[in-house]
Amino acid sequence: MDSKLRRTAILASMAVILVISALVLYINLVQKDSGGESGHSANTAAPPPESGDVQEEEPGGGQIGNDLSAFLRDNTFFDQEVNPVLEAAKDNAARLSLVVTSVEKDLRIQIVDIHGDPVAGESFIVNLEGQGEYKDLDKDGIIYIGGLAAGEYFVKLMPMKGYRVPVNDTRVKVKDKVEYVAIDDISVLIKTEEEIDAEAEDSGETDALEDADKTEIQKLQKSTANARVGIDVSKWNGEIDWDKVKAAGAEFAIIRAGYRGSVTGALVEDPCFTANMRGAAASGLPVGVYFFTQAVNEVEAVEEASAVIQLIREYNLEYPVFIDTEGAGGNGRADGLDAETRTLVCEAFCRTVANAGYKAGVYGSRNWYNNNLRAEKLEEYCIWLAEYRSAPLYQGYYHMWQYTSKGAIDGIAGNVDMNISYLK
Repeated sequence: MDSKLRRTAILASMAVILVISALVLYINLVQKDSGGESGHSANTAAPPPESGDVQEEEPGGGQIGNDLSAFLRDNTFFDQEVNPVLEAAKDNAARLSLVVTSVEKDLRIQIVDIHGDPVAGESFIVNLEGQGEYKDLDKDGIIYIGGLAAGEYFVKLMPMKGYRVPVNDTRVKVKDKVEYVAIDDISVLIKTEEEIDAEAEDSGETDALEDADKTEIQKLQKSTANARVGIDVSKWNGEIDWDKVKAAGAEFAIIRAGYRGSVTGALVEDPCFTANMRGAAASGLPVGVYFFTQAVNEVEAVEEASAVIQLIREYNLEYPVFIDTEGAGGNGRADGLDAETRTLVCEAFCRTVANAGYKAGVYGSRNWYNNNLRAEKLEEYCIWLAEYRSAPLYQGYYHMWQYTSKGAIDGIAGNVDMNISYLK
C-alpha cells in the first residue's frame, strides 16, 4: 500500500470514529430532552418508582444520559467487542509494509509505517529469496543490499513483536543497469542538519580559490544584451533580504538545495533552502539550484539527483539544476575519484535530472574541469565555470561564469558568490 492509500485509510478510520462519537452524544442529548419535554406541564411531578426499582443516578446527580463524558468512565467502551472501529484503528497503527527500490544490482528495502515513514529503533530482519536474511543493524528502518544479480526476487519481512508484518512476500526486480530515473520515496533518505554532524559533513572547499589572481572582480557586473548578472547562495550566507538583493541589481540566483555528507554520505537538505527559494520567488528573481556531490558511483549520483528533484517539486525553475563537483578538504569520500568515475557521476546526475524534465548542469573550477573531469563528455549540459580573475583562462565552452566568491551586495551580510550567465 502506498503512502496515499495509507493516509486515505487512516482518514476513513478517523471519520468513522467521529461519526460513532457524534451518535453517542446525540443519543445522550435525545434522552436528556425526552426526560424534560414529554408533553406535561413543567410543574407536573414525575411518578415515584415502583417498589423494588432503583433509578440510577450519575455521579454529581442527574439521570443517565445527562453526563456526556460518562463513556470515559466505562472500562468496556474501548474494548474490541464494544468498539471494533477503535480497535481496527489501533491495529492499523502497528501495521508495516515494505517499499523496495533498485537502481543497479541492488535493493534498498524500507520498513515503513502507515504514514510511509521508516520505522526506526528496531532491528528488523528481512529474508531475500535465495540470498538469506539481512538485519537492520543501525535500526534506521532501511536495509541496503548490494552486489545482487539482476532478476526477480521475493522479500519477506520477518515477524517482529508489537507489529503486524505483511502476510505476502514482496516481489521485486533488481535492475541490471542504471536507468537514470528518479527514485520513488527518496524523501525518507533526506536528512536535516539536526540529524547529522554538519560541521564534519558539510566540508566542501572551492578549488577556484587556489587559482584566483589579483585581477579578480569583486563587484556586481552590469548586464548586457547577451549576459545577465546574479548570485549563488547557501546556508553560509545566512538570512537574506531578497527584495534588497534584487533592487541592488541581481537578476537571478542559484540556490543550494543540499549536499551529500563527505563522511557518512548522508543526503542533507540545506537548512536555508526553503527560505531562500520562497524569498527569491517572492522578490521575483528567477532561480536555479545546485547540490554538492560526494557520490562515489552512478547509483549514488541518481540518489542525489532524486533528492534534488524531490526538494524542488513545488518551485518553478528558470535556471538549471547543477551538480557541484569539488573537493572536500582532501578527506572527503569522493575526493579520491579518478576523472572517468567522477565524469560518470556527473553524467548520471544530469541524465536523471534531464529525464525528470529539468535543465541539468555541472559546476566546477577551471582546474577541476582540466584535471578531474572529462569535460568533453559533459558539453551537452550547462557548464558553470568557477574562475576568479578578470577574464577566464579556461579554453573549454561554458554557459555561466562564477567570477568571484568575495562579492558584496545589499541584502546579504558578508561575502557572496557572483556570476554572469550567458544562457538564453
